[in-house]
Amino acid sequence: MGATATWTTGGFRRLGAAGSAAIALGGWAVGTLPAHDPWGLWVDHGPAVRAAGYALAYGGLTVLVVAWWLYGRAGASVRDTLVTLGWWTAPLVLAPPLYSADVYSYIAQGAMVLEGHDVYSVGPSVLDPGGPGGDAAASVGGHWTDTPAPYGPFFLLLARGVAWTTGGTLVPAVLGMRLIALCALVLLVWALRGLAREHGRSESAALWLGALNPLLLIHVVGGVHNDGLMTGLMLAGVLLALRGRWIAGSALIGLAMMVKSPAAVALLFVGVVVGRAATGPVPRRIVKGLLAPGLVAAAVVVGVTFLGGTGFGWIGTQSVAGRIHTALSLSSDLGLGLGELLRLLAGTDPDPVKSAVQNLGLLIALVLIARLALHAATGRTEPVHALGLALLALVALSPMVQPWYLLWATAVLAATASGGRALGAVTVLSAALVYETQPSGSTPPYGFVLAALVCVAGVLLLRGDRADAGRGQVPGQRRPVETAPEAPARTASEPDASGAR
Repeated sequence: MGATATWTTGGFRRLGAAGSAAIALGGWAVGTLPAHDPWGLWVDHGPAVRAAGYALAYGGLTVLVVAWWLYGRAGASVRDTLVTLGWWTAPLVLAPPLYSADVYSYIAQGAMVLEGHDVYSVGPSVLDPGGPGGDAAASVGGHWTDTPAPYGPFFLLLARGVAWTTGGTLVPAVLGMRLIALCALVLLVWALRGLAREHGRSESAALWLGALNPLLLIHVVGGVHNDGLMTGLMLAGVLLALRGRWIAGSALIGLAMMVKSPAAVALLFVGVVVGRAATGPVPRRIVKGLLAPGLVAAAVVVGVTFLGGTGFGWIGTQSVAGRIHTALSLSSDLGLGLGELLRLLAGTDPDPVKSAVQNLGLLIALVLIARLALHAATGRTEPVHALGLALLALVALSPMVQPWYLLWATAVLAATASGGRALGAVTVLSAALVYETQPSGSTPPYGFVLAALVCVAGVLLLRGDRADAGRGQVPGQRRPVETAPEAPARTASEPDASGAR
């Protein structure tokens, strides 16, 4: 297998790098270009160039997805996978923002903090068009121009540092934010490897799904979303807690919460780890698990909030994203449909109905998270794996869902699961959801059609793997070369540790 595997991994590496390069090159024509670039680098070059850019970007994306899927079957070593990650990441580093305009919001909010504006009460439209951050504010998506920041003070401090260092000049500021995203990727790689070792999983398989994932590459590296930073900090904190350094781990999770609040879910499962490792009477262990990690994280939250000087307004802006309807949110779609039906039948206002269904979805998610935590506490489910399932439930039932939200759960499951439907689902969805958004950041109807077709193809391929191998492995779960033998993986038809099928 040696020579063949080496040729195979090398060939797929080059194939994926070509796809990534095509995405980046197409992005110079059809990426999320700014309203005004004083350097003249990221500008529109007309319809003919746009058409060529779309062809390059979509063709490159498909090549990247195919290369990623096949690479997962090749049985690569950890070293090979890290080299491949570098190859696939490099072309995206200098590209304009791809698939989202959120990075312009980050820069504008950093400039707002720099100028002393209250980012939790006003939006980027308050910035002087000719001042630092003015070009970024003009490039912010329409929904967010007058929307307060939903992010925590730690992330806004980083954005402020980028705005101060670059003077808000657009291209350097975007590249500064991308540097933060690359640092988050490095942290995520470290945490994935450590968690995989702690759970007896293949490191290369964890890296394949958790870091080499095309959904992560285009939305964290290309799109510069801060979900990469939140997830990297959260996973690093969980890893430290597993290794007995739960105070430092809880502090990192506190920082992750000060990027985006969903990281708080990890505290519940770190509490399970702490409580199970504690000594003494059972009530004392329960109290320690329930309170200690939360108190450490709370101290970090308060300290960072005071250090940032932005105040505690972030508490009141956590629901602003839910005001925007996204078609991937099941509860929002159901609420909207039910509300419109009642409006037609009874003439009632559809908004309260939609809000009620969204709240019901969140309540169900909280119940599922609590149930998973109880299973972890009683030994029925491994705590970190339960965290991955909890994050998956939270994403599925949230009032606003974006494709990159799936990465919260994917990273955890990549390092803790060896099979089962949850792992298969995030694998297929990782390949499918990259098509939901255009390189320009819009979400056309055909994006959902493409994603659905890829979902069907992915399910059929997974079934083919089960039929051929008889072990139910998804790509990336085959034993890599140059590693010690691992325990046999469960088949996808067998229940995972949570009892789910």
